[in-house]
Amino acid sequence: MPWYAFLLAPFALIFLGITTARNFLYDRGWLKSIRSPIPTIVVGNLSVGGTGKTPMVEFLVNAFRKEKKLATLSRGYGRKSTGFFQANPESTPEQIGDEPLQIYSKFEGKIPVFVGEDRVVSLQKIHNLNPELDWVILDDAYQHRKLKADFYILLTPYSKPFSSDWILPMGRLREARLGAKRADLVVVTKCPDSLSDLQKKQVESGIKPYLGSNVPVFFSGLNYGKPYPFHLSEPFSGKVILVSGLADPSLFESYCKRTFQVLDSFSFPDHHDYEEKDLGKIVSAWTNLRKENPVILCTEKDAGKLKVLANEGKFGEIPIFALPMEVKLESQEKEMLLAQIRQKLGNQ
Repeated sequence: MPWYAFLLAPFALIFLGITTARNFLYDRGWLKSIRSPIPTIVVGNLSVGGTGKTPMVEFLVNAFRKEKKLATLSRGYGRKSTGFFQANPESTPEQIGDEPLQIYSKFEGKIPVFVGEDRVVSLQKIHNLNPELDWVILDDAYQHRKLKADFYILLTPYSKPFSSDWILPMGRLREARLGAKRADLVVVTKCPDSLSDLQKKQVESGIKPYLGSNVPVFFSGLNYGKPYPFHLSEPFSGKVILVSGLADPSLFESYCKRTFQVLDSFSFPDHHDYEEKDLGKIVSAWTNLRKENPVILCTEKDAGKLKVLANEGKFGEIPIFALPMEVKLESQEKEMLLAQIRQKLGNQ
């Protein structure tokens, strides 16, 4: 926490009071939570961004799509549109948001992907359109108390677990740590590969006091795949200019620096809308390094936006690659996590 954070304490207390009062009204039933006509799994967090919700949604889709008919629903953060939409081959980040487009592209349209601000209304519309669906997985709806979901997965990053964070604006928490009691399980995300049992116990001991009884805590990392091109079919040179718009680009950048020859790097805010000046900087860097035969390497989250710009001719002859990533759990923990969901949802 920066030294000036305590100067923000009065504002944090106001925000804490508002969110606590809201949760109290929902917990007592004075504000009504509504169940979906389709069983729902919520993937969310207590903090603002950077916990790996979208990779976890993709992990769940991969794990269950052979046994269940699935769809995903998110708010579509950062999109320019409002209302309810289903992703299709012509969808853009401006219409549905970068993360829903990433999910739609990754699964090649084989599962329905929806966006809508009001999750309750959106779920009813999804049910009307696809009554055969078994489950809907919601990306970032932990604070959407109007919906009473069937299963809550709470994510928290290893580098800054919610148990050591503070309420906005002193820290990054959207609500008090006690909000974790709504979780059916917790996943500590973005863990280092060398995480020891002792380190796990230390993190778990800080989290457990805020959870309900017998709520399990799991630990996950990230696996990176082979970069693939989406603008120009040039070979991957291994010499890269990094471009990312992430809440926390540190893991992406550190992996790339270990694995490739990073010639330059551009980091933008989460869900960044790329402007002409941004493109100018990237193109200028590539031009200056052209003799090195570099490629632009970005996250799959940014690929949708950069692909639109590439199709508009903004990048000309510059090859652009995306680096895929996926959630990694130890096999035993993976099976235990999936078993928790199957047991809670049963034959729904």
